[in-house]
Amino acid sequence: MQSFQKLLESYDYKFPPELIAQAPVSPRDAAKLLVYDRTTGQTSHDIYRNILKHLPKNSVLVLNQTKVVPARLEVIKPSGGKARILYISSEKEYLIFLSDRKLEPGSLVKMSSVTPKGKAIAFTVFKKSDQFYYLKPSFPVKKVYEVLNEYGQTPLPPYIKSPRLKGKKLLKEYNTVFAKTLGSVAAPTASLHFTPALLNKIQKAGIQIVYTTLHVNLGTFAPLHEDQWKKQRLHEEWYEISNAAAKTLNSAKKSGSTIIAVGTTVVRTLESASNPAGKLTKLSGNTHLFITERTKLRFVDSLLTNFHVPRSSLLMLVSSLIGRKRLLELYKMAIRKKYRLFSFGDGMYIK
Repeated sequence: MQSFQKLLESYDYKFPPELIAQAPVSPRDAAKLLVYDRTTGQTSHDIYRNILKHLPKNSVLVLNQTKVVPARLEVIKPSGGKARILYISSEKEYLIFLSDRKLEPGSLVKMSSVTPKGKAIAFTVFKKSDQFYYLKPSFPVKKVYEVLNEYGQTPLPPYIKSPRLKGKKLLKEYNTVFAKTLGSVAAPTASLHFTPALLNKIQKAGIQIVYTTLHVNLGTFAPLHEDQWKKQRLHEEWYEISNAAAKTLNSAKKSGSTIIAVGTTVVRTLESASNPAGKLTKLSGNTHLFITERTKLRFVDSLLTNFHVPRSSLLMLVSSLIGRKRLLELYKMAIRKKYRLFSFGDGMYIK
């Protein structure tokens, strides 16, 4: 069996740092689009605004309507030092955070912000488990999204160094135009390229658009660990497909329509929900699905996706459609043509 280190090296590639997009293009649908046709082996180059001419007439576009939470807070430790904490999830009366500074169990950390009633927002550090801190908040756990929306900051990926916008404007820019269900710490970036006008144009052309939900968590940025590879289990993410959406998608799949996943999060959602016969049956839950080059996709036919960081599980997922070697060849081509990379970057359509 291939060693884990050699596996990672086989998904590595070099790129000029200046190709890392620090902001999206404006308008959103002006982003470049590399189109690869698996049937003919042909590659072409376009922009998202013209995507309609590349989509099969009998197809369904599946989007992730998750909404990014401004999940990062700045707190003050008893020593007076500051820490930046990132909300991950909740468990009973505790909120689970990551912190860029050590927090002492039993200590009280406070925010400089106060509620309208003049009370400081505070957290009691209960325990640390692995890299996660369990904090008991001074407000009801069920109000965590209210607090984050009011006082939190947008948790951008570490490779975006100097965003041009701040606060609410940045949060809007880092969300899709159809974002609806709060719960992600990162955007489903392949969908950032769509505008209301482009979506309307696609629907008017007779292509169905269906919305699902998968809440992206920090695992999307985390390095792949050997234990994950051995167990073939990734980080968990919660997903949901409504009964109506599942009915539409199952009917479309049965009739031979092309199911186009917009983003790796949608691939993970649809493949987690489908049974061996290729029918969506498990419509919600936590998924730890690890999709690799050896995976035969049950439900997804085509993929719209951004360019992903080297050595990542996301690259491995994309390789399930075209294989690792061909994928890296397309990346080399995109880099030669100066495609912008990663979250705010350009995209690829694998037909």
